[in-house]
Amino acid sequence: MESFDVVIIGAGASGLFCAAQAGYRGRKVLVIDHANKAGKKILMSGGGRCNFTNLDAAPKHYLSNNPYFCISALKRYTSSDFVELVDRHALDYVEKAPGQFFCEHSAKDLLQILLTECEWSGSEIRLNTSVQQITKNEESFTLLTNAGSIKCNSLVVATGGLSIPTLGASGFGYQIAEQFGLSVLPRRASLVPITIQPAMKEKLSTLSGVSVDIEATANGVSFKEPMLFTHRGISGPAILQISNFWQPGDDLQLNLLPEIDPELHFKQVRQDRPKRALETELTSLLPKRFVELMKQDFSWLSKPMAELSNDQLAEITQYLTHFDVQPNGTEGYRTAEVTLGGIDTDQVSSKTFECNTVKGLYFIGEVLDITGWLGGYNFQWAWSSGYAAGQYVQ
Repeated sequence: MESFDVVIIGAGASGLFCAAQAGYRGRKVLVIDHANKAGKKILMSGGGRCNFTNLDAAPKHYLSNNPYFCISALKRYTSSDFVELVDRHALDYVEKAPGQFFCEHSAKDLLQILLTECEWSGSEIRLNTSVQQITKNEESFTLLTNAGSIKCNSLVVATGGLSIPTLGASGFGYQIAEQFGLSVLPRRASLVPITIQPAMKEKLSTLSGVSVDIEATANGVSFKEPMLFTHRGISGPAILQISNFWQPGDDLQLNLLPEIDPELHFKQVRQDRPKRALETELTSLLPKRFVELMKQDFSWLSKPMAELSNDQLAEITQYLTHFDVQPNGTEGYRTAEVTLGGIDTDQVSSKTFECNTVKGLYFIGEVLDITGWLGGYNFQWAWSSGYAAGQYVQ
């Protein structure tokens, strides 16, 4: 039977990073994964360019049943620390939005940095290796795999969540937690497109591919970002963000003109340019295809502003600021970027990431009940939690 100080299940962001940290501390480390390639989710994220951190990775941008759990790790390994690491490896990256860093060329460049760090630290990675059984005695864990048995002092679970099963995602990490008596909080797809009712979907079908800057609001939380109409419903940054807070049955308010007061704006245009058609004015504010769709509901859009009453302008304003897309659910784990919920963090040390009741068992990354907003926050959680655990595994 082979023996290691540390075995990490999961060759994703948190697992690879933890391996390097533990390896640099002189630990004999093995990373195993059932997939045929390491870092699959890294490679596909951010359109293949990976939004690998956010300079504003503060606790306020994370959701958890215990909002204080993430504070310690985020303070001990910051986004600036990770940027310093990729700078040492000469990664070319760009800041696409304030604080959001993406690989300039390909996420492959970032994955190569992680693999290089593992190599330099002496950590071994084995792919196509699935765990069939885990047992524990007082001193160690024994993993029965399809390639034989492996013994270790510390076992790190970095298996991720349920998102994007085509990349190999599974609930295995939750099963391990439950095997050792930990509770797992309810999970659902997170950072995910929202689907809409069939009749409304058909009506909006001509808008597939159209993007508009909006403010999305649900349960008292709002995001001002672009929304994208799709052939299934709505997506884009604003919708992915609000999906963390909206659930079927909740109200979802979409304001298509968040930067202006439309009613005041239209009245001002009516006064200054009375001959201007409302349709023309709307086309200056919104995509032309969307304005064409509006004509199905408002036959008088082509009229000059001077001929429109206050009630008509109020009606248009209500339509645009409370746009009813009739949502009915999400696209689910198939397209979700991450999983909301997971292993209850009350059972894990926020300092070491070791299970409070099972010595030598660690949980890091997405498998825990910590979910970041869209924008590089979840990758930063992978680095921070992986770093923290890497300092303590034995």
